[in-house]
Amino acid sequence: MSSFAALERQLRPIYDSLDTGSNKSAVVACNKLLKKHPGNELVKALKALALVRLQKVEESLVLCDEVLASKPTDDAVLTAMMHVLRGLGRNIDTVTMFEEAFKQQPSNEELGAQTFFANVRAGHWKSAQQIATRMHKQFHEDRYLYWSVISTVLQANDTTTPSSMKNLLYKLAHRLITSGKAPSYVHTDRFHLHLSILRELELYDEARVLLDHDVGKSICAANLACDELRRDITKLQNRQKQEGEFAESKIVEKGDRNWLEFLSFLDAVFILDTEPDQSSEAFKTACLDRMEHARQVLEKVSEKDGKKDRSGPLALLELEKRARSYDERLLTLLKSYFEQFGDKACCYEDLQPYVVLDGDDLSSWTSFLESVPSSITTTNELQRRINVHKLLRCNLTASQLTLEAETTRASLYFTEYLQTLPLGANLPNTELQPADDLAILAGCAYVNLWTISKEEKYLYIAASLLEYGLLKSNASFLMRLMLVRIYRLLGAPTLALEHYRAIQTKQVQHDTLSHFILSRASTFSLAATGDLTFATECLETSQIYLSNSQETADFVVRAFTGEKYSQIPEFITFEDHLDNSLQRDIIKMEHVRMRFTHEVVNSDIMDLELIELKFIFDRNHHDNRDFQILPDYQPRIIPNFNDQTMLFGRGEGHGWLMTLLRMYIRALQQSSDLDDTVEEKLLIGDRPKLAADSGNKAPLRDRLRERPQEDLAELTPDEVALLDFTTGLADWLGCHHDYIRPPPSVVLAEAAKQSELKTGHPLKGVEILPTPPNGSPNGHHKKDEEAPAITEPPEIVVNFFNTMKARFDEAQQSSVVDALHVATLIQEAFIFLVIETLRFKSASVIKIYKLNSLVQSFKAIKTNAVEILKDISVSLGKQSDRESTAEARKVTHEFVLNVAKKVGDARKKVLEGVGKGMTRVCSNHSQ
Repeated sequence: MSSFAALERQLRPIYDSLDTGSNKSAVVACNKLLKKHPGNELVKALKALALVRLQKVEESLVLCDEVLASKPTDDAVLTAMMHVLRGLGRNIDTVTMFEEAFKQQPSNEELGAQTFFANVRAGHWKSAQQIATRMHKQFHEDRYLYWSVISTVLQANDTTTPSSMKNLLYKLAHRLITSGKAPSYVHTDRFHLHLSILRELELYDEARVLLDHDVGKSICAANLACDELRRDITKLQNRQKQEGEFAESKIVEKGDRNWLEFLSFLDAVFILDTEPDQSSEAFKTACLDRMEHARQVLEKVSEKDGKKDRSGPLALLELEKRARSYDERLLTLLKSYFEQFGDKACCYEDLQPYVVLDGDDLSSWTSFLESVPSSITTTNELQRRINVHKLLRCNLTASQLTLEAETTRASLYFTEYLQTLPLGANLPNTELQPADDLAILAGCAYVNLWTISKEEKYLYIAASLLEYGLLKSNASFLMRLMLVRIYRLLGAPTLALEHYRAIQTKQVQHDTLSHFILSRASTFSLAATGDLTFATECLETSQIYLSNSQETADFVVRAFTGEKYSQIPEFITFEDHLDNSLQRDIIKMEHVRMRFTHEVVNSDIMDLELIELKFIFDRNHHDNRDFQILPDYQPRIIPNFNDQTMLFGRGEGHGWLMTLLRMYIRALQQSSDLDDTVEEKLLIGDRPKLAADSGNKAPLRDRLRERPQEDLAELTPDEVALLDFTTGLADWLGCHHDYIRPPPSVVLAEAAKQSELKTGHPLKGVEILPTPPNGSPNGHHKKDEEAPAITEPPEIVVNFFNTMKARFDEAQQSSVVDALHVATLIQEAFIFLVIETLRFKSASVIKIYKLNSLVQSFKAIKTNAVEILKDISVSLGKQSDRESTAEARKVTHEFVLNVAKKVGDARKKVLEGVGKGMTRVCSNHSQ
């Protein structure tokens, strides 16, 4: 007992060091303790954990494998190893470890639960269901039965499950849930789970029995999730009429103002009757009667609620919209709604779906809005005036969108903004000014003027007035988002980044909002000069994806523990949407592009990036990006503010990402010695789960050659030119890469040798082979088959740099952003040339495979590329000097000098930095 207590005292400093992040101290303490207790599994596990946190993966693997081989059952060891394996991405080994422990102690209920949770964290729903079923039989707790049921449902919904198995699994879940001794309605979430299974299996009559039970009714009345499920089932039963009557009773008798109830009520008004002749007078009369009844009900609700609630008036508008009654009735309701709620900030968003008018209706509506008094003495009158401007602007016609008319409107918006600022003079500086939307309207108008005229002065004016607006409303994130877009268009990325960081995005906002600053961020990256500002932003933004993998799994476990079954699928969906986020992989792609300009290209970097990019290529992506948050008060007949301010007029979407992935994976794969066999042996963590249909895809080599037109539509013409260059380069050199690449056994042997030199332990499962008699120590040896013929480089490869230099000269005359775009793409093409030719750099390779003529061919191309990049670097340097002069800042008399100076300085920095970076890239890779 005393020796155990002594060991506990000695372990305490190790735990303290790990808790405080002093991982080096933890390793030292573990080493001391291991001298006294060399076989202690807990100390080994704690040391492995400290090594993982120190990024010493190879050393931790040895200890990790030793502990796993001992098949631990101690709770402290299992917990420590769970953290170690999670850090290594070895979820499958975590599951195996707990399953082995549970086999040794089958009566340990807590160990059984931990084994179940290990499968949950790994997404192994089939194994989780089997363990839960076993625990229910052994420990006779109802919750284990429902764990089994929800695991079966999650397995059915998993992307790795074939579609043919889904219905079968739901039937299994139904059989399990009906086998329980207690009815599902004794617990709200069990009841929700039962209903969701019945809905999926279309067992509506059985669901109706549960819903009509007194307990079922009370659950639906108190729980919104169950009530929503009840509503769905009712509609699927074609009982919209009954649902409408039920919704009407809740609205009228119980005062329910849930908008979903109003929608159910309106759905019942427009259901198609089962009469064979729906064109008969009787049918039309019945429809009109239902509509009139609905009007009367909603008018009474509106009259009763007054200004306290908007549901009734909005439902009346929705009723008229569905009835296609774009006549005086709709206009009357629009006017009535505006008169009642025109002084509320939500008025414009409420009315926007219903004001798509034309002809006489539009003229009447416009006249009504123009007749609204323009005097502004109170905040309510100000808000009403703002809504008038927004609603009038929404329906502007093409003839009203001339340069002169739009300039007049923009001036009016900003003049009224300045005049009404005193209304918010006494507000604390943390509050938004009531006049902010007038400044935003002015910003939208000036951006539209830029779209019409293509004159940058309007962007400068928009930036200056929005900057002024931020002096009054520092917390206005809408103004900041607009400025992010405008400054990127002006080629001032550092100013855009300042405003983006001032928004202080948190948690999942990094996924939904980071596209504002990181879309095509490599265009503005100065990583080649050592300035890693944007590369760091990519890494910091990506932290949400790392924490999601760990934290969301913990939330799911807590939901199982608390029997919150309605939340579990939502957590799983949330985790899946973040794990397979389109923005996540766009950020990764941008970071890769920056990294190759900053670091010297070598085989280690190429292999690491190749493995990760191949994982990304097989994902089914979810686009979680939020574009709706950007304010948009542009007329409905022209592109919205988001489309107008999109860099290069094209957004980075799935097609853009897949095209870039094809380019990089193909180049890296040809230059790397890794193939699937080597990758499988050397990969430390688990492979990502693939969708059930992924096995039907064409081989990777064939998919990398695809060029879908819908993907190319997301590329700029200059990016298409880069794609043509990389394709031609890969086609030209591919056969030589395949011939020279050493066999997998040689690559694995070299990896094992390097690992043993580094850690002192041989690489597990890999043998070191002797050097072949006809080869060299680095694995290169003559092959029996005939070498591929050396051909002349394709014309697209030879002429690319000269063609793009001419394109750069042209772009330099149009805008800073276009010049940077073309310049960075030329630099990227040079990086591709370096990657594709790195294998042929070794003198021994050239000699063994007789590649002198091939090397001379691409050496001439590389020399020409270096000269062109140096010329572009000089041109960018001269342009940056011009941007810093006072003459360059003379845009218009309305332009604020301070804003002009900031834009000029930001442009100078990015132009100068990209230019110097090119020189550095050339010096790194010119040999």
